Amino acid sequence: MSEPMTVMFCERVQADEQAASPSAAKPAQVVAAWRAEGLPMRLIAPEPATVDDLARAHDRAYVEAVLGRRRDNGFGTRDASVAASLPYTSGAMLHGARLAIAGRTAVCAPVSGFHHAQWGAAWGFCTFNGLMVTALALRAVGEAKRVAIVDCDQHHGDGTAEIIARLGSPGWLRHFTAGESFHRPAQVGAFFARLDEELRAIADGYDVVLYQAGADPHVDDPLGGWMTDEELRERDARVFEGVAKAGVPIVWNLAGGYQRDRDGGIAPVLAIHTRTAREHLRVFGGGATGARSETDPR
Repeated sequence: MSEPMTVMFCERVQADEQAASPSAAKPAQVVAAWRAEGLPMRLIAPEPATVDDLARAHDRAYVEAVLGRRRDNGFGTRDASVAASLPYTSGAMLHGARLAIAGRTAVCAPVSGFHHAQWGAAWGFCTFNGLMVTALALRAVGEAKRVAIVDCDQHHGDGTAEIIARLGSPGWLRHFTAGESFHRPAQVGAFFARLDEELRAIADGYDVVLYQAGADPHVDDPLGGWMTDEELRERDARVFEGVAKAGVPIVWNLAGGYQRDRDGGIAPVLAIHTRTAREHLRVFGGGATGARSETDPR
């Protein structure tokens, strides 16, 4: 039997849907959609990021205030379910990266809400920057010497860039954010060329890739609008094939996606994330049918 896809999921990564973004409530819907499609999965409950983990990437007072619901989260609320989920969303990325490194493979963290979060501020549906939390935690304990962030969300990862600049732009950390430069259908060829350049650079000595496989660059997304279904599939294929060829472990997340169906659900977004999962399975294995859970998903 082929290897299932390792998915960092439990109910604690989940929160109630907030305002205009489905992201807080998306993890369970994505996992349910993958089950319905018969994708082979191994669900692992992520260990939560600690306050110390979060405080490497953020001001500690900010972290404690958000978790204590004394400051707004990235959705502009102080919702208890969001506050409770935040250590687990960043934890899914960090724990997933550790498993990917240990197994020299790919792991999925089906969470969102990272790249706009700054050192001491939340906005754009992002509260804690799980990308930087993960990179700095791995570096701090020697699990990774060089980390690459490949951010293919629609929007500029400005929070990630701000934290990196605050740290003095360390040479061990590589950051590519597609949303800084690519926004139009005519740029797809240039985007793929740049993506290939990044993947070639990553093959030269990086220990892990943190990949944001955003659904919001889709041409029909109300907050995006420049890539087709096939172009998004090709994006994911290039990333997964590139890191697999180089032997670099990868952990990927969902990032943005804001389309709605006629009933107000997020079926179009789920379809995009399912195509990403299928590319993961095509490249890294998992040809069996039927979802499997090897951990308690609560």
